[in-house]
Amino acid sequence: MGAVPGEALPAGYLAASPEQIVDGNGVRLRPFQEADLDELVAGCTDPVTQRFVPTLPRPYTHADARRWVAEGAAAAWAGGGAAYAIADPDSDRLLGGASVGRVVPERAQAEVGFWVVPRARRRGVATAATRTLATWAFARGFGRLELLTEPENTASQRVALAAGFQREGVRRGAVVHPDGQRYDLIAWVRLAGDPPGPSPRLLPDLPGGGLADGVVALRPVGPDDADFLHALHGLPDVVASSVPPVAPTPAETALRAARAASRWLAGERADLVIVDAGTGAPAGELGLYYQEPLIGTAMVGYSMLPAWRGRGYATRALRLLCRWAFDEVGVARLTAGTKPDNARSQRVLQRAGFRREGLLRGRLPWQAGERLDDVLFALLPADLAPGGEPA
Repeated sequence: MGAVPGEALPAGYLAASPEQIVDGNGVRLRPFQEADLDELVAGCTDPVTQRFVPTLPRPYTHADARRWVAEGAAAAWAGGGAAYAIADPDSDRLLGGASVGRVVPERAQAEVGFWVVPRARRRGVATAATRTLATWAFARGFGRLELLTEPENTASQRVALAAGFQREGVRRGAVVHPDGQRYDLIAWVRLAGDPPGPSPRLLPDLPGGGLADGVVALRPVGPDDADFLHALHGLPDVVASSVPPVAPTPAETALRAARAASRWLAGERADLVIVDAGTGAPAGELGLYYQEPLIGTAMVGYSMLPAWRGRGYATRALRLLCRWAFDEVGVARLTAGTKPDNARSQRVLQRAGFRREGLLRGRLPWQAGERLDDVLFALLPADLAPGGEPA
């Protein structure tokens, strides 16, 4: 938990009894008890829990669970934090755990954490518990709460957003795993004065999880797409159009695929796979890069496998993405760039409704320190008809 017994507590802190029960948002926060041991072991031996809670013993045994109930939770309370069991308010059955720890008294700050047993996931349990725990902590004098997640742990990032926490930044190498490797952590923060409700997102989820027009479909990039992406981005003509023009390594591609969902939640970029609607085969990649949200301007980019080129798939995919960007994201202007000699990509953009606006001299880095010109295309909402075709 990180709490140090005996340290001074935040100004205005209201002491709470470890035996206190807190009901809220459809869950119950209560002390851990002997009856929880079996569920505690089942939850803490789950591979997902083990992956993202690196401080857990491996293997996690009944002895570890008994020690936590008898000693570990009590130490958290002694340090001014909290260690609650998340329970079903009707059956009192254990659903997980929620904690307040790493108290920084002079800042009235603490870190919150949670875990949920596999059978209770995707039911809003973690969000409900985090909201309830945050309300409890603020009522006791804390002014700032942190929630830390690994970039690959998008489920916890969704909980942070739903519970009103805002993404603050990445702490490089902030946690050490049992293998000795250091991993990044994303810091999510909620202040006592923040408005209630979920935190706003720049890039919402796709309706129904994807976009389709009957010929092509778009779905978010995921960890399983690493091999496909590596093959695509290793093609010489794709490398030549990349910035910088260097083929990624398999490890770099795998990391990018694993963190694509996190970057989407951060509002940085939406990476999508272009799929043949009939076979489900991946045909290419399409991305929306929200570089200038203050002025509502985003950039699009795409690449296609050779076997799927010349079928109009890139144009169809672009139209789907642009319609979503304008209607759902609220983007006011989309841009795209191509090398001056890339006539094929320029035709794709024009068929999708983009208009050529000019030449940006020396915009793109190239080999041996050289720089290349970039042809700028742009699309406005008025350039598209309601169905996505050029107006």
